[in-house]
Amino acid sequence: MCGIVGFYDKDVKDSGLIKSMLTEIAHRGPDASTFHQFENLWLGHRRLSIIDLDTGNQPMFNQKGNLCTVFNGEIYNYKELRSDLIKKGYQFATHSDTEVILNVYDHYRIDSFNLLNGIFAFAIYDLQNNELILVRDQFGIKPLHYYFHNGKFIFSSEQKAILK
Repeated sequence: MCGIVGFYDKDVKDSGLIKSMLTEIAHRGPDASTFHQFENLWLGHRRLSIIDLDTGNQPMFNQKGNLCTVFNGEIYNYKELRSDLIKKGYQFATHSDTEVILNVYDHYRIDSFNLLNGIFAFAIYDLQNNELILVRDQFGIKPLHYYFHNGKFIFSSEQKAILK
């Protein structure tokens, strides 16, 4: 189990809120707690290391540096997708299913989500288009909660982090 958090708020300038949100879901991932700020957007991740123990930390960027993700779950067919993308010229720096998500999205965009077989909730931030995309598996097995009000957008694996 891992946990993801994030928010867009033009009034938040320091890391106190994202750290507090990550602390609130600490039980979801004892192995790492990391975050990244993109001006007014913050993405955070609590990690329980299962696949790619050495290089699977998040938030993770693709090799082009134009996409970033925080991911909770497991992509069962990531090895097949990875092999297909390598044939299309993609290179990988890790052996994680997280990096596969980024490259599948880079290649297929919105259609990529239909290719993913697994249980998942994740956010992808497209830096070039300034778009945040939240995705959840078809059955809703991995939790993903969100709140939007007065120009503030918050999401998390658990509601209690949103309340922060």
